[in-house]
Amino acid sequence: MNINLRRALATTCLGLLAVAAIPNAAQAQAAYPSKTVKIVVPYPPGGTNDSVARVLAQRLSDRLGQPFIVENKAGASGNLGAEFVARAPADGYTLLLVTMGHTIHPSLYKHLRYDIRTDLVPITSLTSGPALLMVNPKLGINNLKDLIARAKAKPGELNFASAGNGSSTHLGTEYLSERAGIKMTHIPFNGSAPAMMDVIAGNSQVVMDMMFSASPQVKGGKLKAIAQTGTKRSPAMPDVPTVAESGLPGFELAVWNGLMAPAATPKDVIAKLNAEIKRELESADFKERLSVQGYEPAWSTPEQFGQRIVSDIDRWARVVKSSGAKAE
Repeated sequence: MNINLRRALATTCLGLLAVAAIPNAAQAQAAYPSKTVKIVVPYPPGGTNDSVARVLAQRLSDRLGQPFIVENKAGASGNLGAEFVARAPADGYTLLLVTMGHTIHPSLYKHLRYDIRTDLVPITSLTSGPALLMVNPKLGINNLKDLIARAKAKPGELNFASAGNGSSTHLGTEYLSERAGIKMTHIPFNGSAPAMMDVIAGNSQVVMDMMFSASPQVKGGKLKAIAQTGTKRSPAMPDVPTVAESGLPGFELAVWNGLMAPAATPKDVIAKLNAEIKRELESADFKERLSVQGYEPAWSTPEQFGQRIVSDIDRWARVVKSSGAKAE
């Protein structure tokens, strides 16, 4: 056999192998997931975000036939886990549960080792819900208008407690104060529980926190909820008015979480995860489970979720600058 014929046969064989490989590659992608998928929750076990991730992981495991497991990587206010996922292989097998707090960090921390806008790609938002603005019941403040009037009459005299410098509860209260044109003194704590206990004890007078963690204190009469920060009243606390209907039209502060993946994760993997999660979030029992905690399903397209992230980054940059907030 001459050299030219050998070369022709070799070229033909290589071409046939390449063509044969195309369906196999497509089948491999279509078979996603083909092994365990890890959802990294960058906070300790037991909180609302961890709970949502675990329920979702179990449902996706049942639906897709491969294990979806939750791994808690707490530390650095959620940045440790975020950085871990940002550096993970972009194959769809390592995902990150992100929260509103991650959109605060770019303006709060000068030396983040990841960029949520370029190192991660959005899949979908998962849940959204309001925070509660609460006061000590003995304060004699019954609504937001009372609070604003008291704070304007005596600027800086009212103390508000938070889960820590730069936390969502800190900057959420600063955002409300900015919109209301009032000034209160910030008292930071290491976590939401001690912040609420300080207001219950009467040392501080005001606190903002997530509905899920705050509702037992409100229902027990230890704290008085005077407003919620969503666009509409939550079915979990229908008697508590929104900030917007209490005198600050247009005010909205949603506490949300969602899923992201490492940048360059294949688009068809993102699309498949988005579609499967949509089905789960639309199920009646999932909605009911979230409603009890004061949250609602908040499915979105990847593009919509990305827009929300950018919008919140811009908002918190303004609040961080105007309040002078510093990371702990």
